[in-house]
Amino acid sequence: MLKDRKNAAGLTDTLIGQGSSIEGKLECKSNLRLEGKFSGEIECLGQVVIGETGEARSNIQGGEVVVAGKVVGDISTRGKLTITGNGQVDGNVDVAKLIILEGGQLNGSSKMEPAAAAPAPAPTPANAKEKRKKSAQPEAG
Repeated sequence: MLKDRKNAAGLTDTLIGQGSSIEGKLECKSNLRLEGKFSGEIECLGQVVIGETGEARSNIQGGEVVVAGKVVGDISTRGKLTITGNGQVDGNVDVAKLIILEGGQLNGSSKMEPAAAAPAPAPTPANAKEKRKKSAQPEAG
């Protein structure tokens, strides 16, 4: 039995199969799995998986990226980059989290910054008065 692979927004995942070769710019709103060869730019809101037979000569932007094949180019994600034991990245990475399994290769520089936290709400006059009242109270001891 095959499960329905559509996500909640009604989008279908994208697959570039082994034996396929594509050149250009690829933009997708769902997940992408590359088992063939791709040359160009990849911009994906979902997860990008470069499979063991996949080869991307491309700069990649994705929600999360997994490399089990080969990438020649830079990778940028606000999520996690995982390079498996067979994966190879020849380029710079700018990620929130980086995982390189034993045998995986990263030939380039890495920049890791946590995902931007939401700014603290600006104090309102009511909140400021409440804080002053609490801070003026002596502690019971």
